[in-house]
Amino acid sequence: MKFENVLADINGFGKFQIMIIAINFLGRFTLPCHFMLNNFVAAIPTHHCDTSSLDDFLNLSQAERITVSIPVETDGSPSSCRMFAKPQYQLLLNSSDATDASTVPCQDGWVYDNTTFKSTITSEWDLVCDRRGKNKATATIFFVGVMFGAIAFGSLSDRFGRRIMLLVSYVSGMLFAVASVFSTTYVMFAVLRFFTGFCITGIVIVSSALCVEWVDIEHRKLVGVIDSLSWTFGNTGFAAIAYFVTDWRWLILSVTSPLILAIITWRWMPDSARWLIANGKLDQAETYLKKCAKINQREDFIHTLNEETLSMIVVKETRGRTYTYLDLVRTPKMRKIALKTGLLWLCIATTFYGISFNIAGFGLNIYLTQFTYAIIELPAKISVYYLLDKIGRRNTEVGALLLSALCLGINIVMPKGRTVVAVVGKGFSSASFGTVVLYSSELFPTVVRQNGMGYNSFMGRFGVAVSPLILLLDEVWKELPQVVLCSTAILGGLVAKTLAETRNRCLPETIEDVEEMHKKTPHQIIFVTPILPKKKLYPQK
Repeated sequence: MKFENVLADINGFGKFQIMIIAINFLGRFTLPCHFMLNNFVAAIPTHHCDTSSLDDFLNLSQAERITVSIPVETDGSPSSCRMFAKPQYQLLLNSSDATDASTVPCQDGWVYDNTTFKSTITSEWDLVCDRRGKNKATATIFFVGVMFGAIAFGSLSDRFGRRIMLLVSYVSGMLFAVASVFSTTYVMFAVLRFFTGFCITGIVIVSSALCVEWVDIEHRKLVGVIDSLSWTFGNTGFAAIAYFVTDWRWLILSVTSPLILAIITWRWMPDSARWLIANGKLDQAETYLKKCAKINQREDFIHTLNEETLSMIVVKETRGRTYTYLDLVRTPKMRKIALKTGLLWLCIATTFYGISFNIAGFGLNIYLTQFTYAIIELPAKISVYYLLDKIGRRNTEVGALLLSALCLGINIVMPKGRTVVAVVGKGFSSASFGTVVLYSSELFPTVVRQNGMGYNSFMGRFGVAVSPLILLLDEVWKELPQVVLCSTAILGGLVAKTLAETRNRCLPETIEDVEEMHKKTPHQIIFVTPILPKKKLYPQK
């Protein structure tokens, strides 16, 4: 007997499942905000050298002090990083008399334009000019934390359970984020951002598995799209929050505050009955399943939910076993799934963030640009909802990646209109991201699903870290970053084509389920678990 049989009787998508999705949606809202936080807390305001130490015996105005102290760039703006070695007072009469005047780096710090941002870590610790690398490093440090957090929480949630690790992620992520607000040095801030990324990534890892493991086959794709849309709504809302909160400390507090409500609502979050059964905790599984039946108004089936019935779902392979990441590569078919999905996540993340970081020329301010980046994902993900069942997970993934590659290719050969095409390409890459989370979670069996998702997330965050480096290749050839991203998207599409289709298939429970697939060509592989009949497993009494 399969878990889907029990789930069908107690309603695999009722009020109980909607409650789980709503609680997870709330907790996930803060994730995209923290992922894009560096765009605002580390923004670089317009700045120039501080001229306050200039001996002002002529009683000069601020504009005149800048004129005699700071050279002008080719666009007519004051230099951001250089100042004259000696004041050039003759510039007050003729601005062309200082073409040969010697310049030096800023000697007394910088003055920042606070029109857009009241305060950023850039202005707080002068992360400009020769210190600009530290500014960019804050995002990298955060995503390195996310990478290792994905591995840690994937393993821990498979060992200790989904529910408890979700709470650990909520609490620890909030504590480190709030602690970063009180940073007094750049090093302190960077360390706390690493641990913030490490902890909050558990939210997406655990919540995705919880949603998928509690719903029936017919509604898995809906849950996957809703999870993905939480990211879109978070990004859209973040643009509004950042617009009104222009101090970096208050901005971090603002985007972290939803976790307080998530912690409060966690008390109603159930653990995964699949995981409990697979780990022999039948009494706890029985409790949650009865609660599900009651909330979904299927009380007639409560009497069938007992340990004797649930023990029929348990496979011998799961008894007394503790699963680790090594189990992803111990057996041939699991090894292929792990390698292929890991490479797929790497390609998707590299393409998505490569396009995101490279979109420019909107002529909009930073807040409207953030909003545009977010809103383009909405039609893409709504389309995914309809395509997942119409053409399947695999074809949706392959199509989205190849269309992303097509947009990148057009940008290479047709530079005009690059921004519009890049935005469309970002929409397709967003669709591929929205698909892969559901798709890969359906490929891994329950006993190692969190390990698999943790590994995949690690590979994806590695792609995030690599994408800015790819964009630096424009120093070799202007179009080289586009060529690399286009090739990456094509590679991802080819890898996705070799994976098994999971549409209308039961989730595999054990590694043995995966290894006992029918021996067919890669695009024909299906799980041996049959599609469930419509009739009930237990007769109504």
